[in-house]
Amino acid sequence: MKPNSLRARLILIILTPLLVIAVVTAAWQFRNTTIRAANIFDRGLLSAALAISRDVAVSDGDALSPFTRRLVNDTSGGELFYHVYAPDGVFVTGYSTPPILPSEASEDLTEPFFFDGQYQGQDVRVLRFQDVTVVSGIAGVFNITVWQSAQVRSHFVRDVLTRSFAVIALLVLCVAVVVWFGVGLGLRPLLDLERAIAKRTPTELEPIRREVPVEARGLVTTLNSLLDRISRRISSKDEFISNAAHQLRNPVAGVLALAEAVENAPNAQAAKARSRELVQAARVASDLTNKLLSFERASGIDMRDTGNVVDFAALVRDVGAAYVASNIRPADVRYDMPENGVYVHGEAVMLREAILNLLTNTSTHGGPDMTAVDLSLSVQKEAAVLTVTDNGAGIPADKHVEAISRFGQAGGGPGSGLGLPIALRVMENHGGSLEILDCDTGTSIRLSLPLVKGTKDP
Repeated sequence: MKPNSLRARLILIILTPLLVIAVVTAAWQFRNTTIRAANIFDRGLLSAALAISRDVAVSDGDALSPFTRRLVNDTSGGELFYHVYAPDGVFVTGYSTPPILPSEASEDLTEPFFFDGQYQGQDVRVLRFQDVTVVSGIAGVFNITVWQSAQVRSHFVRDVLTRSFAVIALLVLCVAVVVWFGVGLGLRPLLDLERAIAKRTPTELEPIRREVPVEARGLVTTLNSLLDRISRRISSKDEFISNAAHQLRNPVAGVLALAEAVENAPNAQAAKARSRELVQAARVASDLTNKLLSFERASGIDMRDTGNVVDFAALVRDVGAAYVASNIRPADVRYDMPENGVYVHGEAVMLREAILNLLTNTSTHGGPDMTAVDLSLSVQKEAAVLTVTDNGAGIPADKHVEAISRFGQAGGGPGSGLGLPIALRVMENHGGSLEILDCDTGTSIRLSLPLVKGTKDP
């Protein structure tokens, strides 16, 4: 079996505790059988001793009854030996030289005494038993010793354990076979699922609708969600590439035409003029390329997973200062900000670019009468809300959707049409939102971002 095989792992998980239970059961069976065998054979010795004591009293020590002889000759599967002597130590009947009583045993035994001894070089189990009786007119305490080879008991224990262990081993083997084939049948739906997944291609990412066990439904649901996101991501990229190629065609063609004009200029003055136009066209193409890259970088990434905490109030002030410093068109930036920090999770670079795009849009599309931009930041419930408002031309209500669409512009004019879409993507990737508000004059755009947990209203 392969080390990473699911079938092997399941069988290992199932059979390992089963084998442990089997070993524990075998150990318990060994101990229990040994104790029971000892009790059975000891009771057999005691029964034989009582029968011998009775027959000795009845026959005055001359003979044992046929029943007692059969008991002596075949007790628990093995021959039994005995020895009887009178109170004065005179031998009465049985085998000579019984096993020696251990030193710790008393000569006056009030109860039957069992011990392990030696008889003719073999290990034996011995019972010393004392009984008050009368033999040939002699009354007193007679000593009766009965013993049997220890191998008889060992053979009995071995036979019982062999049968028990054979049954346990057979049960484990049967369970292993059942588990092997059962796991194979149980995994068949997963193999069918594997074949269904293998049929998916980059151009064919349909959800999997195959019936699967309850335990695998979560996996299929997650996989279908992933396939859906990948499908939408691929479609979005295809659309983006098509639109980007279309948007870059004119700027690149313009740069190429101006470069040829510079090359073919009739004199230095004309070449210099065309060079200025070429530099401006190259800047437009470069700006469009950077916007496209920013839009793509902001697509499909959850910025909240970065774990970074950003002071959104300080970031807005920094972006506003950078806009004022770099903007060729002067505009008054006014702030309505809380004194304390407003903290959100996210990526400072992407948030900065989103706000800067909004400010740049005010200069590009605000018209000649746009002179001021207001940045108002507040905390509402569990969100940081930034409103960017200018006093420019504004965006008509029926053009709001077009304004946030890729390469869309509400009123035409210069620009790439990516400023608002980039800001929208950045907000969505931070778990926030972007909304164009209805207003009588100018443009007002509201950004909302979830606060870091534990942030209080300033």
